[in-house]
Amino acid sequence: MRKRFALSRLADVAANDMLPRAQRLLLGARQSLADYGRELVGEDFEERTRLLRQRYERQGGDPFGLDPETAKYLIIACSFFHRKYFRTEVHGLETLPEGRVLIVANHSGQLPLDGAIIGSALFLDLHPPRIIRAMVEKWAHSLPFVSTFFSRVGQVVGVPENARRLLELEETLLVFPEGTRGISKPFNQRYQLSEFGLGFMRLAIETNTPIVPVGVIGAEEQYINLGNVQWMARALKMPVFPLVPQWFIPGAQLPLPTKYRLYFGEPMRFDGDADDDDAVIEEKVWVVRQTIQSLLHRGLRERKSIFF
Repeated sequence: MRKRFALSRLADVAANDMLPRAQRLLLGARQSLADYGRELVGEDFEERTRLLRQRYERQGGDPFGLDPETAKYLIIACSFFHRKYFRTEVHGLETLPEGRVLIVANHSGQLPLDGAIIGSALFLDLHPPRIIRAMVEKWAHSLPFVSTFFSRVGQVVGVPENARRLLELEETLLVFPEGTRGISKPFNQRYQLSEFGLGFMRLAIETNTPIVPVGVIGAEEQYINLGNVQWMARALKMPVFPLVPQWFIPGAQLPLPTKYRLYFGEPMRFDGDADDDDAVIEEKVWVVRQTIQSLLHRGLRERKSIFF
């Protein structure tokens, strides 16, 4: 009996001692991450995060659950890929207008790293910094823990009412009109834009929001997709299942360290009726699509190498 009591007391003491240690380790890890963030993005990192925090405090929080503190650590993680891994060049960011804006970009790369890099550029390379609000596929929110995480870092389910609400709040909204068609293109179709959806144009007209076209160079080569396995996609209830050899090679799951280049175009405004026939909306969408294709052609002409 005494032996069991002594062991129980020893366990209680150990547990009470481990809790402060775990808390200290967690605080130390957070501080190390913050220090690393300052090293990557400069001494104004805390100032940028303070401006972000103040913005949402002034409006009484974010209705979709954005937590600036959680977003801050995600930004630090993304900054490594933005600054060091992909060594992103950013062109034309100064054209971004104040207030709400709809950023429309080509989509590629099998994983949505292009969205993370665009978001990093707007937070790290723009003053005052902005946080990207992106529309994510509905199926992604069915994954365990993903829905809560996406909400805390500012991403929302891609339905029109959510997009409309974000623009009413003067947010910067990122959309990929190609959807999964773009992100899952095989390698032999790289930098060839897939068909654009019409929803973003109706939204821009309805809310009188300027569109900023963006061409992303570099993502197409980060993973080599040989094609899509439709039966596997159906079995896993995913939109697509790309056949990427890298994913099956031990230790090669990271994307190739291609050099990213972002080309921001001039803001575009469109008049008319958001409820116009598809044929009328398609003409306006075609203008945006061709502008992005032109930005891609420019980027491909200017780059000398995929990796440098």
